[in-house]
Amino acid sequence: MIAIVWRFTSTSGAQAAFEDAYGSDGAWAKLFRTAPGYVRTDLLRRFDGSYLTIDYWRSLSDWDAFSRGQSEAYAALDAACEALTASEEQIGVFEVVEPR
Repeated sequence: MIAIVWRFTSTSGAQAAFEDAYGSDGAWAKLFRTAPGYVRTDLLRRFDGSYLTIDYWRSLSDWDAFSRGQSEAYAALDAACEALTASEEQIGVFEVVEPR
């Protein structure tokens, strides 16, 4: 399994709308659910008001297939959510280490 981690700062006054769009049942998770291999999304809020999203996929190839097949839908949703974010940064793609 992989985890894709992003850091965000929401636009002032848009925190509730940001949480609705980026949360585990938000617009991004709904788009991801259209693809095989999507597992879940976690939204974390720091005490300073910044956020992390963690999107879990069964494999990197599942994520890559989604990225190729849904690039237009991804770009459209990204544009629609642009007003909700003051900053965003992809932290990275990580392999989830399972207990031995």
